[in-house]
Amino acid sequence: MIKQDTIIPLLIEKEKKRQTEGLELIASENFVSAQIAAAAGSVLTNKYAEGLPGKRYYSGCHVVDEIESLAIERAKTLFNVEWVNVQPHSGSQANAALMMAVLNLGDKILGFNLAHGGHLTHGSPINFSGKLYQSFFYGVNRETGYIEWQEVAQKARETKPAMIICGASAYSRDWDYPQLRAIADEVGAFLWADIAHPAGLISQGLLNNPFPYCHFVTSTTHKTLRGPRGGMILMAKDFENPFGKTNKKGALHHMSALLDSAVFPGTQGGPLEHIIAAKAIACYEAMTKDYKTYVIQVQKNAKIMAQAFMDKGYKIVSDGTDNHLLLLDLTQKNLSGKQAETALQAADITTNKNLIPFDTTSPQVTSGIRLGTAAITTRGLVEGDILLVVEWIDRVLKNIADDFQIKKVKQEVNKYMRNFPLTTVD
Repeated sequence: MIKQDTIIPLLIEKEKKRQTEGLELIASENFVSAQIAAAAGSVLTNKYAEGLPGKRYYSGCHVVDEIESLAIERAKTLFNVEWVNVQPHSGSQANAALMMAVLNLGDKILGFNLAHGGHLTHGSPINFSGKLYQSFFYGVNRETGYIEWQEVAQKARETKPAMIICGASAYSRDWDYPQLRAIADEVGAFLWADIAHPAGLISQGLLNNPFPYCHFVTSTTHKTLRGPRGGMILMAKDFENPFGKTNKKGALHHMSALLDSAVFPGTQGGPLEHIIAAKAIACYEAMTKDYKTYVIQVQKNAKIMAQAFMDKGYKIVSDGTDNHLLLLDLTQKNLSGKQAETALQAADITTNKNLIPFDTTSPQVTSGIRLGTAAITTRGLVEGDILLVVEWIDRVLKNIADDFQIKKVKQEVNKYMRNFPLTTVD
């Protein structure tokens, strides 16, 4: 009989209490359904399944083959694409596998500047993507906060990258995929969209669709898709491998085979079949009417939140949002992102400090905070509730050194959130 651990279960309950009582405004977080949580914690975690369905290196995979095949088919249906690999353990590993498949060491890549809202894996010098490839960047206009596609075109012509990357972790505006594809075609580059953040909105037609224009798309499943933590690689249509790379049997003649090989054995071992099962459920849920209603509300809530902050005199980068997140510029309030994050955390309002474009502070301090509406919308908050959330945040930031006022906001938040039970987990 294995001795039962008494500490971790208590800590899990403590974390559940934190999530239940507070406001979760981190743009990359969400709450999964009970059935997704059950799949992620199921006996499927016991099964090793290196390889693809029907082509495993272990026996006993006939059940997980059905599960993974279903996850693939559901993801293909959800995004109306021809090919998906659901095995990447994370978004970063999906990106690593894609780059390994498509690029040679030292190739040039052109991505969105991390300091302007991009992502580490799009060429940051502290990340594998910046260490293994020559990275170049485009950014936003200092005045408008929008990406200027002319600048992207100019940078592409100057650098002649092998890959142009679009996608972000803290950019609140939509992307012009046709324009980006025209630029990529002009310079002979592949076009890759990382839709980790807006994938749920894209799946419902609420944002521009990258699939007709991008050679490759990667995504996570745990943000607006409201699934387990994990990644995917997708292609609208498979196409012939332009590199002439084949294995000894000449099998890698399509990009799908090259990408599959880059995931396993290229960058990881056995897939997490319990998480793949949870991904399958997330895709199923994302094809329901309830999910569409939910994600429409996510977008509405973000727009209401951005406008409410601006009405109170706050600066929002790009003066609004098209998706589920917004970036609050605190320079005019003489506050750092770190100060704001710490004070809001004390009030059980969870955000994250974030660099703003052309920030003069460090990533450990920052001049802004990033806010997202995916998780609080899952809890059931709608437009009127969002206005109250903005009031609480404003009170904390105006009284950042007043522990009494912050404690009072915390009590109000905790009481209010009892009206929105965390029903998505047991």
